[in-house]
Amino acid sequence: MLTVHHLQNSQSERIPWLCEELEIPYNLKLYHWQQDPLIAPASLRALTPMQASPVITDGELTLSESGAIVEYIIHKYGSGRLALPPSHPDYAHYLHWFHFANGGLQSAMSGLYRVVVTDVDPEYPIYKLAANAVRKVLAHVEVRVGEATWLAGEEFTAADVMNFWSLTGMRTFVPLDLSGYPNILAYMERIGNRNAYKTAMEKGDRGRESCIGGPPPKVFAGLGKIYEVFL
Repeated sequence: MLTVHHLQNSQSERIPWLCEELEIPYNLKLYHWQQDPLIAPASLRALTPMQASPVITDGELTLSESGAIVEYIIHKYGSGRLALPPSHPDYAHYLHWFHFANGGLQSAMSGLYRVVVTDVDPEYPIYKLAANAVRKVLAHVEVRVGEATWLAGEEFTAADVMNFWSLTGMRTFVPLDLSGYPNILAYMERIGNRNAYKTAMEKGDRGRESCIGGPPPKVFAGLGKIYEVFL
């Protein structure tokens, strides 16, 4: 059976949520962040060369990279559900937003995270560049979810699954206030009301502070020491 290796409070929340949306059976193996310094546990890091989450195992297969995992599950176990075919009028929107998740939104958030966690002076050009990149991607999302119910259009898809973590849990690493983005806030509420999302959060991240809403959630402890491991 498909096993989802989920590092709690991480972008791997996409995978159990996807499985719940598709209503497919899966085993969920939970991992907790190692504190001081903040790092994924060795048992999870040992699964793939990149030492990162998410990871799935399926028989003899071990697969990482959330986009690849989402596509694998959709097409192997979900009969293509939550993906749009080329014949669909919103196919191009689906492709754009599916890949925007890691190529645009999460990339910008991670860039800001790196300058925040290494205590770069906010007046330095690199900090301003990182902050501006986040403003640009958030503005792009704000416009889209103001003109459409979901990112691909009027149909909920894997593009929503891919992007949502960056607007919610990622803010425990980058304390952004989204109060100035009313369309994003309404979009977050729509996601938060989905039964599959609620079930996935209950199974995979029970007890985590809600990250849905404008004010940023509490910042993860131990962030200042994470680079002691990698640098």
